[in-house]
Amino acid sequence: MSETTHDGGVTVTASLGQESPDDRLSRAELAAKYGLSQSGARPGLLEYVRQLWTRRHFILAFSQAKLTAQYSQAKLGQVWQVATPLLNAAVYFFIFGLLLGGRGGMGNDMYVPFLVTGVFVFTFTQSSVMAGVRSISGNLGLVRALHFPRASLPISFSLQQLQQLMFSMLVLFAILIGFGHYPDLSWLLIIPALVLQFAFNVGLSMIMARMGSKTPDLAQLMPFVLRTWMYASGVMFPLAPMLAKAHAPSWVADVLLANPAAVYMDLMRYALIDGITAYNPLPPHVWALALGWAVVTGVIGFVYFWKAEERYGRG
Repeated sequence: MSETTHDGGVTVTASLGQESPDDRLSRAELAAKYGLSQSGARPGLLEYVRQLWTRRHFILAFSQAKLTAQYSQAKLGQVWQVATPLLNAAVYFFIFGLLLGGRGGMGNDMYVPFLVTGVFVFTFTQSSVMAGVRSISGNLGLVRALHFPRASLPISFSLQQLQQLMFSMLVLFAILIGFGHYPDLSWLLIIPALVLQFAFNVGLSMIMARMGSKTPDLAQLMPFVLRTWMYASGVMFPLAPMLAKAHAPSWVADVLLANPAAVYMDLMRYALIDGITAYNPLPPHVWALALGWAVVTGVIGFVYFWKAEERYGRG
């Protein structure tokens, strides 16, 4: 049906009850026709990696800012980056080294470096996991206000923990030298060990970030899970001799010795402490285990986080 009117010699015809061609197109077809894209849509995996790379300066600057602000309200400031794990090590030394006799036959010259190395290395993973759980839920204002790859946040927090470990390593080196373990070529092995542990931490942090974004209460549960993990990884005592002493089934020993926290601690202890394998033997294929944990957890964690990219900060 149409209606015709005359206005100053101009004929105007209006169609009533009829759709224009654009009305019959779907939203997807209209978007394609006019070159529009959905706001906040998840990009492809390779494009997502490219976006992350272009924001590498933001990731580094954000991690440094968080590191500076972490202890800004404390009078001792950045000293707590090193003091906190050292105080934990002192408590563990008193309880496990003196009261419970968990040295595994080691003297102080071996046990103290063993303990401090374990505490620093495990704290690196522990702190990355806790920061990852809160990386989305604790930064909703930033997530909702700006458009950027959300994976930048868990990566930044893991990078922050790596920088904090670097400060701690200076104190660890001083402790090692003080107890007679001097720099050697084997100390260079800490570089690949830390690279692999960082890749593992990032992947695990991303998994926890996605889970924590929907379940904020997970941040309250994780300290109990991480404490159990710490006791099962041999932070305070040599794991292999303790398992043998407890007559643990072989499969239990294999699982505990192959868990990633124990693997990365063993590699760092092997690199830094002379003669440690006599008290805490390395598990078979330890470097293959370290590489496997880093690659598998890193890839799975990245893909798992990317799958929910468009849902972070909503609802």
